[in-house]
Amino acid sequence: MPAPLPERLRPQKISDFVGQQHLLAEGKVLRQLLQKGTIPSIIFWGPPGVGKTSLAQFIATQVKLPFYQLSAIDSGVKELRKVIDEAAQSGKAILFIDEIHRFNKAQQDALLGAVERGIIILIGATTENPSFEVISALLSRCQVYVLQHLERTDLEQLLQRALQEDEWLKTSGVSITETEALLLYSGGDARKLLNVLELAVSAVTGKGTKEITNQLVEEVVQQKMAIYDKSGEQHYDIISAFIKSIRGSDPNAALYYLARMIEGGEDPKFIARRMLILASEDIGNANPNALLLATSCFQAVTMIGYPECRIILSQTVIYLATSPKSNSAYAAIDAALALVRKTGDLPVPLPIRNAPTRLMKDLNYGKSYQYAHAYDGNFADMEFLPEKIIGSKLYDPGNNAREQETRNYLRKCWKEKYGY
Repeated sequence: MPAPLPERLRPQKISDFVGQQHLLAEGKVLRQLLQKGTIPSIIFWGPPGVGKTSLAQFIATQVKLPFYQLSAIDSGVKELRKVIDEAAQSGKAILFIDEIHRFNKAQQDALLGAVERGIIILIGATTENPSFEVISALLSRCQVYVLQHLERTDLEQLLQRALQEDEWLKTSGVSITETEALLLYSGGDARKLLNVLELAVSAVTGKGTKEITNQLVEEVVQQKMAIYDKSGEQHYDIISAFIKSIRGSDPNAALYYLARMIEGGEDPKFIARRMLILASEDIGNANPNALLLATSCFQAVTMIGYPECRIILSQTVIYLATSPKSNSAYAAIDAALALVRKTGDLPVPLPIRNAPTRLMKDLNYGKSYQYAHAYDGNFADMEFLPEKIIGSKLYDPGNNAREQETRNYLRKCWKEKYGY
């Protein structure tokens, strides 16, 4: 059985690569390293399907070193040490670790000595920011290169290359008459684009038609593609439904979409990170404990991982979904940003300016400032906003018990000034 189309089209020469010309064009950094044959340890950071694995394999071919590949999903310290021992016997080797952000600290620590001694040239691939996901000691020993999303022209170029160079596609006699659906379902992922193309060609093989159309691609994708795809449209649809279910106070629907993501292999940190945002955006000061629990959830899933962290995610989902809701903090900062963009850099009132020097004091910086704690109730009725926007109300407390207390306090302090 032939290898999948993405594997058959792995770049064999530098001109085969689509995109990433900021690294691979003549005179650019990665091309220069390849020409010199001296490759440092590298971390490729970028979205799925933009060439991280292909680049790693190509580099190993160019520098003529043994090539080992591990996936952080199903490899641990034992597998790492085996590779390091084999590499030490051969003198030096390239170790490619896919999804290196999934390695925990102990696993990343196990790499340090071999990388430092030059036994291993590490090439890691990650879709997550390595500054947060890779330990600093390992990160300092690697060059980080950012791979960019593939543009439409890159994907169309890849389609043409497939039709011109792949023997199976050439003998199939198919032509691509419409590309919109292919590009849509690829989501900018070259691997997915070629997989969808292969499915579409297989669907017309032996039939009367030889044309790949948008309608054909849509029919094939609906029949063949996975229920949940971490990097495609379903990924965004499911997380959208998940967040909206929590916002809508439906723990049952939220748990269902959580289960969909868990079954699909979604990164638990991605789920926890979205709940952390929601805790502030949609619950906020209606229940400040929501942010604390969501923060603890993120820390816990980072330390524990699957399968145990599913329980922590479930607990947090139920808590957030059944919590009172308020988007007042979200609305307040957006209103403040809109006001700043509209009014520009207004001068800060003199009484609340900083006055560290004699000249500033002579210019009345800080003069007439009223120290709140020197007044009854720890409140001084003075003006803090720039003169042109005095009275601007940016924060409107939500309609819930916790923020009603806040409204009453602000009304007591400011009387009718802000309309609380």
